[in-house]
Amino acid sequence: MKPEDRDLALLWDMRKFARQSHDLVKRIAFERLDEDPIRKLALERALEVLGEAARRVSAEFKDRNPHIGWRALVGQRNVLAHDYGKINHRRLYDTTRRIVPLLLADLDRILGEP
Repeated sequence: MKPEDRDLALLWDMRKFARQSHDLVKRIAFERLDEDPIRKLALERALEVLGEAARRVSAEFKDRNPHIGWRALVGQRNVLAHDYGKINHRRLYDTTRRIVPLLLADLDRILGEP
């Protein structure tokens, strides 16, 4: 597989899990998320996989797309995977409501989707 093909596959994964995370919170108040352990775990996992895909994107692609918050995505993934005691669900909720839609717009543009 060529590096650019691998990057595209990872971007598709990023978009898939970004959409899933956003779908989990876009129509609910934080209090509903906070009271639903299954939804919280689903959000954590979707954001963790999103960050893992971002981590695997090539350095060259990241350099060509500095407007994407690569470090933040990977850093959030690291907290979710390794520092689970430090997970702040309010921060995950706010990030998913405010930042993920912007990421989705960037990914749609890069992938040539409407």
